[in-house]
Amino acid sequence: MAQRSSAQARFDQYVARLGTALGHADRLDPFRAYLTGLLLPGERKSVEPMAAKIDPRHVRARHQSMHHLVAASPWEDAAVIAVARDWALEQAERHAMISAWVVDDTGMPKKGSHSVGVTRQYCGVLGKQDNCQVAVSVSLANSVMSVPAAYRLYLPEPWATDRRRRQDAGVPADVQFQTKWEIALEQIAGLLADDLPRATVVADAGYGDVTAFREGLTRRELRYVVGVKPDTSAWPPGQEPLPPKARGARGRPPTNLRRTPDHRPAPLLEIARALPKAAWHQARWREGTRGQMLSRFATERVRPAHRDRDRSEPRPIEWLLIEWPRGETEPTKYWLSTLPPDTELDELVRQAKIRWRIERDYQELKDEIGLDHYEGRGWRGFHHHGSLCIAAYAFLAAERARLSPPEATAFLRAASVPRGFRPRGAASAA
Repeated sequence: MAQRSSAQARFDQYVARLGTALGHADRLDPFRAYLTGLLLPGERKSVEPMAAKIDPRHVRARHQSMHHLVAASPWEDAAVIAVARDWALEQAERHAMISAWVVDDTGMPKKGSHSVGVTRQYCGVLGKQDNCQVAVSVSLANSVMSVPAAYRLYLPEPWATDRRRRQDAGVPADVQFQTKWEIALEQIAGLLADDLPRATVVADAGYGDVTAFREGLTRRELRYVVGVKPDTSAWPPGQEPLPPKARGARGRPPTNLRRTPDHRPAPLLEIARALPKAAWHQARWREGTRGQMLSRFATERVRPAHRDRDRSEPRPIEWLLIEWPRGETEPTKYWLSTLPPDTELDELVRQAKIRWRIERDYQELKDEIGLDHYEGRGWRGFHHHGSLCIAAYAFLAAERARLSPPEATAFLRAASVPRGFRPRGAASAA
């Protein structure tokens, strides 16, 4: 009972702290109800089923207040996420410092074409192109836990340039088309502006293969471990572009680096295949459901070669990390990293593989919290619901880091259902 009351007290304190970001005291009650509904068990976390759990005797009024909070109320999503992030960090940093800022995105399948940002695009949860929304996020992670710290819808170009659809969905005028990696860099700039402790940026090849994304991280003095594709080109160890041509009798002296048919960078796949057998080592990175996760890895020091013919100096040398599991006919994954030259293989692998935590976060955010259950169509509602889901998840993550065994929300109870209560649209009483 004491444990339950202390958890209840922490939840009350958490809601009060989040309330400072809402901008109006009248929003606190529906905010608390929404957060409670997300944390309570239930198959569907859209507004009406949650209202029925929170206040079954006054479902219509409760539904109305909760719906207004998420669909129309003009509070700032970034402010709520910042409070939730800091609450979770208080517990995370008791165990270990944040070691990675993980860039990722998640797809939410949708039917129809009216929900904001919906178009036919790659959907990770389906593993194929389909009708979906995609949100870009940056999460803070250490060896114990992770929590989203920034979250924004990717608005495809057909949406961004369609004035009628933008107006119908309430897309703000200052939101223009940005690629996912541009959104991620903007989110990272926001975290830097909040003066969060810097950490290694980790991302998959959808981001890491974009040279401009990597350059943006380097300009911000952030180290990275990012996935790249096997056809990405680099100069193998000991090689680099040829210097500019000698100055001719007339004109300005040449400044661009050169390649020749016999002196060219190589695809990463070619570099990997040329490595000797002794270069490959087994490395473990975490305990999985089937035991230790391990695979074969090799490292090399290479120079990325993207468009270096337009440069006057070679690109800096970076780590190339390659994974080639036993039984596979060729390497399966590649990463480039600006971690220091003396970084050990195990540390490179651990940083590259920390993305699994974010995949787990998204799975729980959807399956347990209801991130993909929002039924509205507007920009504001999409982001408000996402921010509230992140706030609920941050509390859950903090409680898990605090408690053992974790029964983080055992103190929350659905309201008693009146006799004969029948949810709207139900075939029989629930």
